Amino acid sequence: MTPMIAVTDLWKVFGPRAERIPGSPLADLPRAELRVRTGCLVAVREVSFDVQPGEVFVVMGLSGSGKSTLVRCLTRLIEPTSGEISIGGEPVRAMNPKRLRDLRRRRVAMVFQHFGLLPHRQVLDNVAYGLEIQGLSRTERHRRAAETLALVGLEGHEHQYPDQLSGGMQQRVGLARALAADPEVLLFDEPFSALDPLIRRDMQAEVRRLHAEVGKTLVFITHDLAEALSLGDRIAVLRDGELVQVGTPQELVGAPADSYVADFVRDVPRSDVLTLRWIMRESKPGELCEDEPLNHHTVIRDAVHRVLRADRPIAVVDGTRHVGVIDADQLLPALVSHHRQVPA
Repeated sequence: MTPMIAVTDLWKVFGPRAERIPGSPLADLPRAELRVRTGCLVAVREVSFDVQPGEVFVVMGLSGSGKSTLVRCLTRLIEPTSGEISIGGEPVRAMNPKRLRDLRRRRVAMVFQHFGLLPHRQVLDNVAYGLEIQGLSRTERHRRAAETLALVGLEGHEHQYPDQLSGGMQQRVGLARALAADPEVLLFDEPFSALDPLIRRDMQAEVRRLHAEVGKTLVFITHDLAEALSLGDRIAVLRDGELVQVGTPQELVGAPADSYVADFVRDVPRSDVLTLRWIMRESKPGELCEDEPLNHHTVIRDAVHRVLRADRPIAVVDGTRHVGVIDADQLLPALVSHHRQVPA
């Protein structure tokens, strides 16, 4: 399958003569020393990844890790220093200004942490703004904006102004504005960081629901591990502009690439994330199992009650194929934090 987004050897360097840094001996210098010697700051260093159509791809890292710079480079809101980016198979860095405007207006939409709503416009016209830029008639853009507001649960609020809405409702308006243009890709730059925890959880659930309904490709930037694990099909971890690990939530929690990632996931309950494939064992010759098997995708937490009640091991299956067994001897240690290697 052709990736929706493909990023290859992407660099973003801020400072004088930034283009001399990638591929030179200077690039090997520690970040602080490079800044002292050249006046340049490497924000994104030789990053490569693909995002598949319909995937939720999360980029996470601490403040200053380069994640917001990275997402802005995808549509050249920040101009990359070197490397390649393609969206839908089309090279972004080769686009002329007209083609780039079309990419931003029609194919890719962005949702920011600060909602960026127009205070003098009612909710309906805020959502319709991108469609207005596209040149749609007032009737058509209002129709599509109203449909999108209903999709995000804001039906009946069309004629209110942004300052009459709560923070969570304002962010829903921002989300509706992005969805109204029917883009192929949605980019989220820490959109819920300013929201209260309860509203934030509601908005995360809203994104999961909308993704299930509309199936867009999502790139989601966050510094919050729980948010990343909740939303991401795959997660990329950045440190000082470098890509440390890309993997599923299970792979990050079960097999962190290094101590940096391990420290990130240290407090995550393994039984809430890992599935039975991480802890199952091979069956012994002649071993009898419970009649009803468990799927290997079952989260450990969801198997606890049944496994602890069983008199015999329970078969673990992948479809109709027997792949292993699980019993209390495998389950109980997994309820305590243990890092395991990625299974074959």
